[in-house]
Amino acid sequence: MKKRALIAGILLGATSSASVFAHEQAHEVKTLDQVVKSDFRQDKNVSRDKYRHPLETLTFFDIKPSDTVIELWPGGGWYAEVLAPYLAGEGQYVAGNFDTNPADEKKRKGYRATSGKKFEAWLKKHKAQVGQATTVTFDPPTHYVLGRDESVDTVLTFRNLHNWAMKGYLEPVFESTYKVLKPGGTFGIVEHRGKAGMDAKTGYMDEAQVIALAEKVGFTLVAKSDVNANAKDTKDYPKGVWTLPPRLALEDVDKAKYLAIGESDRMTLKFIKNVQ
Repeated sequence: MKKRALIAGILLGATSSASVFAHEQAHEVKTLDQVVKSDFRQDKNVSRDKYRHPLETLTFFDIKPSDTVIELWPGGGWYAEVLAPYLAGEGQYVAGNFDTNPADEKKRKGYRATSGKKFEAWLKKHKAQVGQATTVTFDPPTHYVLGRDESVDTVLTFRNLHNWAMKGYLEPVFESTYKVLKPGGTFGIVEHRGKAGMDAKTGYMDEAQVIALAEKVGFTLVAKSDVNANAKDTKDYPKGVWTLPPRLALEDVDKAKYLAIGESDRMTLKFIKNVQ
């Protein structure tokens, strides 16, 4: 009996070790280049790399695999497919996600709640790839708090500023971001770049105004990049930025013209939280 118990113990130990090893292997630290080229990414997302440049953009923001990173409003998870696996080994990916259970019953079946639930389901389904990736409810104007003050290395947002600006939420969003970042932490912004004075309702933002607001809150602009620039974008379309791909709001009207232009011209800005 003792011999059997000993063998069982050895087998159990071996199984546990194998399980731990498998977990470590699944979440081994990978380079950003490896993650961008991974088969985990959907083909429809990879096809947009020529416009969104994930490797160059995240390199510009200096995202390290050991960082804790919050992505505000991840949407369908385009960047989450890259960031969550990249941070799974040593770091932490947190999505500033929509409120999935809003107090207003009518909103529970609306776009935000539905989208938020879909994203949470995606994280759960792909736990093997994304590890301990999680969410925090970030849904202005009711939910602004992103976590403990000075607890995060980087906050990123991709093509969301106009949504908050249209509702008058942009300044408190920047303030919440500033609070959650560690001193010296990075705030990385990619946004449709408009002409001076353009209305946010077009989907475009005035770069100078974005910089001025960030500096007002306390950030310092440390670098700009033209990695996501597009000189073909004339920014004067019938349905604003959504006229261009991927939305193509006019559908088949002048479709070839807009496809030839490509996705929007985008500012790519790197700010830091000042060290006190």
